Amino acid sequence: MKPTIIDLLNQSVEKYANNPFLWEKTGAEFKATTYSEVKHQTHLLAAGLIELGVEVGDKVALLSEGRNAWIIGELGILHAGAINVPLSIKLEESNDLIFRLIHSETQYVLVSSGQLKKIRLIVGALSQIKKVIVFDDQLEYEDKEISLTELIATGKKHLLSHPTIVEERAKSIQPDDVANISYTSGTTADPKGILLSHRNYTANVEQALTLMTIPTTYRTLLILPLDHCFAHVAGFYSFMASGASVGTVQSGKTGMETLKNIPLNIKELKPNLLLSVPALAKSFKKNIESSIRSQGAVVNWLFNTALKMSYSYNKEGFNRGQGLQMLKKPLLALFDKIIFSKIREGFGGELDFFIGGGALLDIDLQRFYYAIGIPMFQGYGLSEATPIISSNGLANHKLGSSGYLVKPMELMICNSDGKALPNYEKGEIVIKGENVMLGYYKNEKATSETVVDGWLHTGDMGYMDNDGFLYVVGRFKSLLISSDGEKYSPEGIEESLSDNSHFIDQVVLYNNQNPYTTALIVPNKEALKRYVHRKKPHLGWETREAKQLALNKLQREINEYRKGGKYEGMFPERWLPAAVAIIGEPFTEQNGLVNSTMKIMRAKVEERYTNRIENLYSGGAKNIDNEENIQAIN
Repeated sequence: MKPTIIDLLNQSVEKYANNPFLWEKTGAEFKATTYSEVKHQTHLLAAGLIELGVEVGDKVALLSEGRNAWIIGELGILHAGAINVPLSIKLEESNDLIFRLIHSETQYVLVSSGQLKKIRLIVGALSQIKKVIVFDDQLEYEDKEISLTELIATGKKHLLSHPTIVEERAKSIQPDDVANISYTSGTTADPKGILLSHRNYTANVEQALTLMTIPTTYRTLLILPLDHCFAHVAGFYSFMASGASVGTVQSGKTGMETLKNIPLNIKELKPNLLLSVPALAKSFKKNIESSIRSQGAVVNWLFNTALKMSYSYNKEGFNRGQGLQMLKKPLLALFDKIIFSKIREGFGGELDFFIGGGALLDIDLQRFYYAIGIPMFQGYGLSEATPIISSNGLANHKLGSSGYLVKPMELMICNSDGKALPNYEKGEIVIKGENVMLGYYKNEKATSETVVDGWLHTGDMGYMDNDGFLYVVGRFKSLLISSDGEKYSPEGIEESLSDNSHFIDQVVLYNNQNPYTTALIVPNKEALKRYVHRKKPHLGWETREAKQLALNKLQREINEYRKGGKYEGMFPERWLPAAVAIIGEPFTEQNGLVNSTMKIMRAKVEERYTNRIENLYSGGAKNIDNEENIQAIN
């Protein structure tokens, strides 16, 4: 019998009853909740939901920051036979929340006090909502609201008179029953509700554990949103299946305060493994480099010397320390003791590795973390695959690749005609396995276009090498097309421009059969201001001359990829931007141009800046210090 998520919990409770499962910090320190305690709390919550009127197949939305109540909330929903609709806390109530709640036919909502305001603003317009369960006690409750405390008390009472009600309901759940409806970001149209079954999740847990072993002593701190299936599978469900433990970031009064808690919580919980996305990895790297610089020239020199030597020794990871490189091992051990080990202490001192998801990790970023002794391994997946398709790990890895495939699962690289391609030839990544979604909720057309004869067409472009490693090179939908029909991926160029320049924060390239490639660039204004001040201290930033100086510096940063530049030959020059539009505001979640995994939503950026893009193909646009850019850099 193929297991459900409920079976997964029961099996772990049988094996690891007294092991800590969940770690949460609400006061001065992290406190553990054991596997048996989690099951008990889950049953109380499920019983409360059943007494409230929740039926098998009902949709229950969950809107909260990461915490024990989130995980126990989902487990309780599933034990009641209901379907969880996990919602990102980044969603705004005006459109995004309303759409998902109406489309999913949600009848009940579990919500934290931090997100309650959003629900209160819209619940009056959502007649199908029967009850709103608030995690944190409130002084006053509005219509339809009850506290989690009251729900638990109701569940406890209900179990006294109906002691088997939760077990009976849970036993009725089948592996192919829907566990949750996970919504896409809706970059080009309305979000699609991805139907993921219990078996989708348990199969992907089994698959993920073929790539790595999670000891029972392992801890992780979930710094990614819990509403995404990456956090589900790679986070709490894989750890649950292994008898290991999971912590959540201490919630602050604001989003910024919560972000500041991440490095503190990492040091306190001392995780062995972390899940990350490129944006967080880059932020950690910047903090490390800033800390090193603040310690003076000698420490900075030692650090950079150690990095350089480590890069040459490690190569792509799988071939590290070969040949004469072995001679560097004693010196690297010394560097590790005096430099790198101190950095690792900032991550708690017990971190073995990161797993990176979301956007592709820049290989230089991977080399950096590998050098300091906490490798950041690239993984690959998408929500429609629950989500893990491949990953690097300690046992098998190649820096720059997306790792080995999970097992069992079939994968093909196909051309536009659906024909399978040999190794090293690029095409669409197509997969088949028990981790493939059931379909899109109430969208048969999109389902039939995406899943054909059981094969999931990912829309991503990649290739396989002879050693069984997958390389993902970009989205098919993101491919740019030159005037002669040549197709190329912009992501690598965009990442390189932003990663290798202190003056460029974000980049989006554009070409749709135009004579040349163009770019929308969000500059680092503070870095440019410092540059101008160094070059010409007498110039005020508000002067036209200062802005021209800054813009010309940006142009030179791009020119480093052309003939004679530092990065010459990294990309064909015809792919590099010939005209640039400066964007005065960053692409963020708040303005709808970045999704919850910190990916820039290309289609929405192009839509918002249509006029700026069109102007880049007009006369004089190739001069970066044009009037539009001077105005934008204010």
